[in-house]
This record gives sequence, C-alpha cells and structure tokens, in this order.
Amino acid sequence: MRGAGPVAVLRLLSAGETYGYELVRMIERKSDGVLAMGQGTLYPLLYNLQAKGFIASRLDVSQARPRKYYRLTEKGKRHLEREAQQWKALSAAMLKLGITGA
Repeated sequence: MRGAGPVAVLRLLSAGETYGYELVRMIERKSDGVLAMGQGTLYPLLYNLQAKGFIASRLDVSQARPRKYYRLTEKGKRHLEREAQQWKALSAAMLKLGITGA
C-alpha cells in the first residue's frame, strides 16, 4: 500500500524519539507483520523524511555503540495530521464499498 511506510514511521515517532532498528521492530510488531520492512528500506525512508523536514535526528555517543535517534518535527506533526485524515477517508470509503478487515 503505497504511502503506508512513511505514515507508519511518522506515527510511531509521534510517541517519542527512537532509533532505526527499534523502528523496524515496532513497525513489524504493531502492524502484525503487514508493514514489515528491513533496514535497507527504512533508512532511505528516514533520510527522505529528514530531507523534507518531517523528522530530525541526533547522534547519541554515550553508549558503547553510537545510535542515531529520530524524532518528529512540528512540520512532521502537521504532515502526519494531513496524512492521517486521508487514510481515515480512504478507510471510510472502503467500508462503504463493503471492504472490511474481517
């Protein structure tokens, strides 16, 4: 489903900052595997979202292994809200057509 990955990442980051590998695990777990993506898919998506100003990152070197943490920006919050409205409208339209999750 085109466009689901970026929206899923933005939604997860709306709950707080996290690092890439944790995002991979969260997406798979919370979507019951439907939106599972590998790191090779996630990182280009993160770079794209960052280039658009929807997310920001910081490098944490306090651990033995440095990690890059990502967080949602104000611009990203506004974009997520618009995208969420579109997904709700699509879902409602599909229900009217008799397409349900059951």
